[in-house]
Amino acid sequence: MASLDQVSIAIFLGAILVMAGILSSLLALRFGAPLLLVFLLIGMLAGDAGPGQLSFDDVRTTYLVGSVALALILFDGGLRTKFQSIRTVLAPSMVLATIGVLLTALISAPAAKYALDLNWTEALLVGAVVASTDAAAVFLLVHTQGLRLRPRVGATLEVESGTNDPFAIFLTLMLVEFISRGESSPAHVVMELAREGLLGAILGVIGGRLVVVALNRMALPQGLHAPFVATAALVIFGVAQISHASGFLAVYLAGIIIGNRPTRAHNSVVTFLDAATWLAQIVMFVLLGLLASPQRLLDSVGPAMIVALVLMLAARPLAVLLCLAPFRFNWREKVFIAWTGLRGAVAIFLASIPMLVGLSKAYLYFDVAFVVVVISLLLQGWTLAPAARWLHVALPRADRGPRRVELDLPGQLEQQLVGYPVRPKSLYFRRGLIPSWSKPTLVIRDERILSPAEADPVEPGDYVYLLAPPEKAEALDRFFVDMAPSSAPDPHLLGDFMVSGEHTLGELAEIYGVSAGEEQAKLTLADYFDIHLDRAPKEGAELALDPIVLVARSISGGRVNVVGLRLPEDEEEAVPLTRRQALRRKLAEVWASVAGV
Repeated sequence: MASLDQVSIAIFLGAILVMAGILSSLLALRFGAPLLLVFLLIGMLAGDAGPGQLSFDDVRTTYLVGSVALALILFDGGLRTKFQSIRTVLAPSMVLATIGVLLTALISAPAAKYALDLNWTEALLVGAVVASTDAAAVFLLVHTQGLRLRPRVGATLEVESGTNDPFAIFLTLMLVEFISRGESSPAHVVMELAREGLLGAILGVIGGRLVVVALNRMALPQGLHAPFVATAALVIFGVAQISHASGFLAVYLAGIIIGNRPTRAHNSVVTFLDAATWLAQIVMFVLLGLLASPQRLLDSVGPAMIVALVLMLAARPLAVLLCLAPFRFNWREKVFIAWTGLRGAVAIFLASIPMLVGLSKAYLYFDVAFVVVVISLLLQGWTLAPAARWLHVALPRADRGPRRVELDLPGQLEQQLVGYPVRPKSLYFRRGLIPSWSKPTLVIRDERILSPAEADPVEPGDYVYLLAPPEKAEALDRFFVDMAPSSAPDPHLLGDFMVSGEHTLGELAEIYGVSAGEEQAKLTLADYFDIHLDRAPKEGAELALDPIVLVARSISGGRVNVVGLRLPEDEEEAVPLTRRQALRRKLAEVWASVAGV
């Protein structure tokens, strides 16, 4: 019975620690503290050197929990990544995730060698452990600080932090193998990297496609779709790891495949994984905090701070500048990307590998990684938002999305039932606009269920349910949030082929002879973009209107306020593509066919 009591006490204390981590997030958000640092400190306080006096030194359990947590975090990141948004930043992100990690490790190694009195191989291992940008840290801190980054900067950081972990893990494992066995060759390293990367990519793509097929064809009970997808992600990760492939790369690619295909219960899956990754991060950081020893950390804090400062102020910036030199990033964007090289659980997780295999100086690697993570979260994490605003890479904060309710229709993948409350300042209420691909089906008013015809006109406080394709459901949000004030277009910008977004289609038809029905003639050009685009309009968005093409030239308040007109005679002759452009287009087509996007 005593052993059963110990198990019960362990469950009780574990639940208390996780609950403390969850509740501490409220305090951390209020004061702007990096949440991941709070979770680490809770683990340290609960450890044998803190008030909690819990003795914990189970590296194997920590490694297991860390692997599961990182797999879920990467899968969730891939699931939220739309290929259209990362297509233009795929090349720089991949360079940062591979060459950038290697350069960061190489530049950090001399500081580790002389500050910690290590040989070159051991110093390279320290550099490899702290070289990767942590996806959890980047996603979480950008989200909690309410930042909206420039699309190219945000997408680059998102893809880099999601894909550099496999390379950092591979580099760490190769160096651990070399130190423990004392033999390796460049050819062996290259072959292992190629095999792990290629096999991981193949398993990720195949696994993702199989999950999509299974999810759409199996009639699972309501509520089981999300757990099925989460466990399927772990199956893909496990199969890849057993096959000596990169499980982290496989699970990230599987997430991208699943997230870019129409699937049943997509939004409930995303919501479930959001909660699962939060819990996984809390558990992982608390365990890592329990594993740390404050007395041991004090012995190595000085040299570790030197490594951290060299990493943040020299290694990461130099690696970013070299890797992004061939790409069109301005100096502000490069500086911000360099400063956002946040270190998190991945570094401490990698540092537990030498402890797991029993390397000499294993605890030194762990302590150095721990100090580097704490300093990174304190300095970079706390200054992330001010740096984004000072470097002008932050966009104005968007209005919080409306409270959306989604219901899956049994046996129906093409349409989903989505409900919204009607706000008095929303685009839907003020302009009566709704996208052409959605259809209002019922309205709830004063606890009465009405048809759209019975409820016409809608009133503030009504609840409207619409049918919409699952992959486009989120695009409806902008019609039910409060409209942002729009500025008038600059009159000097409006020439013969550029008009205000407030002109109607009827006025355009009179001048250019395009056909517009009686209902369409009343629509403004801004309305026309809102109705026919699948997502919020962006500069450069195009829509065909009979023989002419409408081009969004300026956006204000979330709507198009200046529209360019591309007339048929203005079409330029096709310019022959260069070899590089042709290759990039071909690769994009191949990926689109494989990913199904």
